[in-house]
Amino acid sequence: MGVKGSTIREWLEEKEKSLSPYAAKSKNSRGRQKRETPCPVRTEFQRDRDRIIHCKSFRRLKHKTQVFIAPSGDHYVTRLTHTLEVAQVARTIARALNLNEDLTEATALGHDLGHTPFGHVGEVVLNGLSSSGFRHNEQSLRVVDLLEKDGQGLNLTWEVRDGILKHSKSREDILGKEWGIAETLEGQICKIADIVAYVNHDIGDAIRAGLITEADLPASALRVLGSTHSERINTMVCDIIYHSVSTMEGRKPAIGMSATVQEAASMLREFLFSKVYEPCSQREESQNAKRALRLLHTHFLDHEDELPPEFTVHSDNAEQRVLDYIAGMTDNFALQRAETIQGRQ
Repeated sequence: MGVKGSTIREWLEEKEKSLSPYAAKSKNSRGRQKRETPCPVRTEFQRDRDRIIHCKSFRRLKHKTQVFIAPSGDHYVTRLTHTLEVAQVARTIARALNLNEDLTEATALGHDLGHTPFGHVGEVVLNGLSSSGFRHNEQSLRVVDLLEKDGQGLNLTWEVRDGILKHSKSREDILGKEWGIAETLEGQICKIADIVAYVNHDIGDAIRAGLITEADLPASALRVLGSTHSERINTMVCDIIYHSVSTMEGRKPAIGMSATVQEAASMLREFLFSKVYEPCSQREESQNAKRALRLLHTHFLDHEDELPPEFTVHSDNAEQRVLDYIAGMTDNFALQRAETIQGRQ
């Protein structure tokens, strides 16, 4: 295996030369914020993936809401299962395009590490409370750079950090460019795989919750994408692959969808906003979550001495320290903490 005298990592780096000329190569990474001795058996991107999987923020995702807060069933998507679905879709696309699966997977696994408790509701509340705004993709970067490992951060490569920051979309644009387009095709895959995953699994959860039925879904979108969960994912993934292959014949390759499939996906996404996300935000459990987050924000701004020590060293701004603490909470911990504070008042 490999060249005599070389490390396993060097052998793996040599294998990467067979990837597409447009693939990011770990040996050519722009590096880390702090220099480190290379690992003898893993490439830089493999190392990033492992650091993310083993970090505390990743573990907490299993207790964070995707859409439905405190659901009664066992099969609702959590922020962790969403992340794993994104990683699976992203790797399928990367493999088909002969791009770097390790970079793709690391970015996908890390993209939501900074997400709030209570899913979309939590992000909206913290964004409204913060004087400078709150976006989970920016917080995810803050987690890996500053907050993890008791303030040491994960010291990830530039390429993974870039993909994490630029994965987010606005409501208006399914492939939004508010934070720019990821420099690597692997980072662009993470953004589009996120769409494929949540548009489809959120439909399933909404049907499971009785908010909508299959018959409510836009018929014109289903004619393009398919009538079942698996058909829709297959249509979107195949379209992304074939469309992206066609761009690689030009001078500036990019990851994207055909106009027809993008329009259908946008239609489903807008349907989810109007029929699922917005109604969910008015449900009793969502109102309780909003009250809990506002109470936590007010309380810790007034009692900063009660913040855990690790949240007091990363910013000179008191509000940022409070946001770091609240954003990292799981749903149950946030509710319990708010209940304890309320009981003391």
